Order: sequence, then C-alpha cells, then structure tokens
Amino acid sequence: MRPLIVTEFISLDGVIDSPGGGAHPRAGWTFKEVPFDAAAYEIKGREQEEAEAMVIGRRSYDEFNPVWPSMAEFARYNAMPKYVVSTSLEETNPGWANTHVLRSIDEVAALKQVEGRGSLLVHGSAILAQGLLAAGLVDRYHLLVFPVVLGSGKRLFRDGGPFVKLSVAEHEVYSNGVAKLVYDVQH
Repeated sequence: MRPLIVTEFISLDGVIDSPGGGAHPRAGWTFKEVPFDAAAYEIKGREQEEAEAMVIGRRSYDEFNPVWPSMAEFARYNAMPKYVVSTSLEETNPGWANTHVLRSIDEVAALKQVEGRGSLLVHGSAILAQGLLAAGLVDRYHLLVFPVVLGSGKRLFRDGGPFVKLSVAEHEVYSNGVAKLVYDVQH
C-alpha cells in the first residue's frame, strides 16, 4: 500500500489558504511576509523525488494547472500522474499532462491500494485533506509552519474533525523562523 502524505505551507494559526497567490487578502504570505531561506524548502525537492503521484482537489487544480506545467522546478510533478478529486470537473483527462479525475474519497482509497514505489502526495486542497483524514487515509504530514498569524482563511484541520494521534518523524527550524514538522499518523 502506498503512503498518502499531505504537504502544506501553513501559518501558525493553521491557515493553508493562498500561500503563493490566490484570493486570500494576504495571498503570497509565504514569500511576501517571511524572508527566503533555501534550506527550509529542501523537503519540497525530496517530496518530488519520493512521490509517485500527486492528488489534489478541484480548486488547487484550477490554481496549479495554469502555472505549474511551465515551471522547470516542477518538472517531476509535471511528468508524474496527477489525480484531481472532483465531482464537478467535466473532463476525464484535463489539460495538464497525465492528469486523471477521481470522483470520490473511495477512489483515493483504491488508489492507495495499487502497488507502487512512491508516495501519493496531497498538495493544498484543504477540503480534500480534511476528507482524507476523516476517512483514515492520511499516513503522514509534511508541514512548513510559517511564523505568521493570518487570522482567517482555509485551515488544514476543521472544527469538529476527528481526533488523530501523531508522532514526530522529523523536525527542524530555519533561520527565517519557518519550522519543518513531519508527523506520522498513528493508525
């Protein structure tokens, strides 16, 4: 069974909304509000190397699709299979190369069961990440916690969500105050 990893840029108050751009009033907060330290992003390169496929929600797909395919630093993501979980996306093979549509969390569960060498990596997609956690499908979190409090926006964990016990697998704090927190979900 392939592990499912949720990877997020997250504010101290749990917001994952618009870290690089988007509709949030402070969109781009990861780059605009915190000095860049390349060491903090090492985990992002490692994720690309270790992942076998990417799983994203419809809104993240709509934001990533126009930008990521032309970015050289995402070459591996662009080549790997991408699965968009959506009940509303009409296309069964959207324009981003090697992209497929899944219609439910159950289809993600089936995808986890397929033999493979690498992980399934969930980027962005707050609602999807919450649903995957509630279904017991998340195996690990890769969180880059930024030293900002945004006060509002989409959060990784919702009120009333399930109780989940985590264990620390890796952690580090960088010169810009960003903390890398890697947690394994205790099933």
